[in-house]
Amino acid sequence: MNTATGRRVAVLQSNYMPWKGYFDIIHDVDLFVFYDDNQYTARDWRNRNRIKTAQGAQWITVPAGEDRGRLIHDVPINNKAWQAKHFESLRQNYGRCPHFARYRGWLEHVYLEQTWTNLSAMNQATVQHIATEFLGITTRFEDSRAHAAQGQKLDKLVDLVVKTGACSYLSGPAARDYIEPQRFADIGVVLQWKDYAGYPEYAQRFAPFEHGVSVLDLLFNTGPDAAWYIWGWRQGPLAA
Repeated sequence: MNTATGRRVAVLQSNYMPWKGYFDIIHDVDLFVFYDDNQYTARDWRNRNRIKTAQGAQWITVPAGEDRGRLIHDVPINNKAWQAKHFESLRQNYGRCPHFARYRGWLEHVYLEQTWTNLSAMNQATVQHIATEFLGITTRFEDSRAHAAQGQKLDKLVDLVVKTGACSYLSGPAARDYIEPQRFADIGVVLQWKDYAGYPEYAQRFAPFEHGVSVLDLLFNTGPDAAWYIWGWRQGPLAA
């Protein structure tokens, strides 16, 4: 871990059971900030993700409504019926995977024993659990509301980065569409871009192989080796 003066920070909206690249970013920083005091985008990764099935990759979606005039942390979940449906979809499509049983107890807790009423709360709780308990990540997590960033769009992001005490900022590649690198240079923060290229394939249950699915797919198929398929492969071969 870096010291506070060398803190590497990433800021992303919370996602529903995100793909492995999301956790790759979390692993690479000292502080990960859930950017949930930001506008909700319907039909996006906030409330849905994809899983592998015999018919190909399919969406599983949390019913959160289409209203875009909300901040992410204000989005309610009003219907509990989806929880059992998602659990059953995961059981049907992954139940025969070699490591499904390892995570079944947690899945039952998330989907069958809990009643989620807020999208952000659910996303943050599940992401943190997967990161720390299943992938061994030691990164610190915060909610953007703790920093009360001011401004709109890029101005707000820059203010948030300043308030986290970042020395460097790690961004996903999609943000190249709106990030102005000079804004980070002006505040003395090194801007770095995450590269998702090169992830190794693993024995996914249904062919053809698909990288862009929920991290649950990776966990069910590789178990304790999951971290290697996200970042460990960059350091060396998978231990026998």
